[in-house]
Amino acid sequence: MNGRRVPLLRTGASVVVAEGADTALTLVTPFAAGSADRPFDDVPGPEGLLRVPYRGSSAQHPESRALRRAMERGVQLVWLFGVGPASYLPLFPVFVVGEEPGEGRFVVDPGVGQGFVAAGSPPDEHVRRYVVAQTRRRLHQPVFRATVMRAYASRCTVCSLRHERLLDAAHIVPDADPRGIASVRNGLAMCKIHHAAFDADILGIRPVADGVGVVEIRADLLEEKDGPMLLHGLQGHHRQPLRVTPIDEAERPARELLERRYEEFLSAG
Repeated sequence: MNGRRVPLLRTGASVVVAEGADTALTLVTPFAAGSADRPFDDVPGPEGLLRVPYRGSSAQHPESRALRRAMERGVQLVWLFGVGPASYLPLFPVFVVGEEPGEGRFVVDPGVGQGFVAAGSPPDEHVRRYVVAQTRRRLHQPVFRATVMRAYASRCTVCSLRHERLLDAAHIVPDADPRGIASVRNGLAMCKIHHAAFDADILGIRPVADGVGVVEIRADLLEEKDGPMLLHGLQGHHRQPLRVTPIDEAERPARELLERRYEEFLSAG
């Protein structure tokens, strides 16, 4: 800023303001190991945009005032999402586009609704669905993926493949489900073949008392003969424990989510 270096992070601050300025530059959502909470309101507003509570639960908190000035001036903000200790995923630009004093929060557009939706004004349903879908693509999915990849050291939980470009962050319970939270505890790092098999109920994960889970392959697939990919890629993992799980127990898959998904796998078989 004017030839000076401006830090975008500051210890203990959830809104960063440059020294000598009065307008927010950065929103910061710190990392919380094992948290089931999303860093934003799970329920979008009527137009599909995100909500951010007042800092310090006060409209007059210095950080709240800095966000309000950013809104008034149309400032482009950077939103930093903690995906691990001292590790952040940046989103830019984001805009504070409205305020809801009765709810104690601001309305934030992660760069998807500019020009065709207004805070608090319900658009046509197809437009709202578009905004929600774009927010998920631009924000939810990258944050979820980065968190899961870090927790699993960028390795497939089933086969331990290390090539990150061939890995997905798979939801245990789909994100469209009310319990499908965008949390590392609802995630598994999987290579693309095992992710596809998991989603198709060809591969299931049976929770076990002394660990995270054991791989099971659908019975009819075990009887097929279709070359080395089926033999080694799927059948060979039957009844084998997961090869890679997070070191931090607080980041391992939630047992209740694994149990629910395993029941669906059994029902599909």
